[in-house]
Amino acid sequence: MNERSEPTTGAAGPLAGGGRTDTATEAFVAHRNLLFTVAYEMLGSVADAEDVLQETWLRWMKVDVEQVHDERAYLVRIATRRSLDRLRTMKRRKEAYVGPWLPEPLLTAPDVAEDVELAESVSMALMLVLETLSPTERVVFVLREAFDVGYDEIADAVGKSPAAVRQIAHRARRHVEARRPREVVSPDQARAALESFQRALETRDLQGLLDVLASEVVLVSDGGGVRQAAARPIVGAGKVARFIVGAVGKAEVALTADHTVVNGNPALLLRADGEIDGVIAIRVESGRITGLYYVRNPEKLTRVESEIPLTLR
Repeated sequence: MNERSEPTTGAAGPLAGGGRTDTATEAFVAHRNLLFTVAYEMLGSVADAEDVLQETWLRWMKVDVEQVHDERAYLVRIATRRSLDRLRTMKRRKEAYVGPWLPEPLLTAPDVAEDVELAESVSMALMLVLETLSPTERVVFVLREAFDVGYDEIADAVGKSPAAVRQIAHRARRHVEARRPREVVSPDQARAALESFQRALETRDLQGLLDVLASEVVLVSDGGGVRQAAARPIVGAGKVARFIVGAVGKAEVALTADHTVVNGNPALLLRADGEIDGVIAIRVESGRITGLYYVRNPEKLTRVESEIPLTLR
């Protein structure tokens, strides 16, 4: 059944039949975490993902669920179309964004980190790669690679033919594979690298930073024009280490760093005089840090102290 021509419950709406409404509500609640994960992976923004959930709910409540054969697929299709609309709008917002744009970090439960597939799909490193895709490419890639949605279903969701979707999926996969981390490291390996980085950070140890940073490391910081951040990515271990030591040395506040799990991967939550200053997520390869993602924009730090459940199923 196509969502654009879904049956409704009539002029009285879904509230006309209590049992029908209860069934619809139960189905939505059962798949809510999945729908949020779908929207977040497509958008990289919690606020926008939550708006998509609300829009999906409102649309879903107009549907006669008795005529829906696969509630999960139907709900995902609605959320996908709403996400695609928002992606196109967000592209214009990002073009006007001050400085580099990073996805909004999420505090995730420890079990997310243990799910290798889920942890990689929501990692800051991969989410940043997804930013280089077109809106349609991103939607197709996420549905196919992360959620294993069939080509026919994706075609229906994005308004393309299955053949076109296959071509888009192939192009997006090739693009992402050329830019994503070359290896998937274990949480223990990532934590070890993060601990070395934290020690060097807290002691202003330039050599300690050079020891844990890969030669080609890239630092991306997002202040959104509200907090101070590098105007563009900084590349190279020497430049990154000197930037970090200099920034920490100039700080006129007491900085502390606590371990946390952000987007399914080990990260640091930085506080300045006890107030949240930012989140540092990392990308690790061969035991060294190849990517540092420092989110300082206050608008993106509202979900780093309460866990958000994610799922691919």
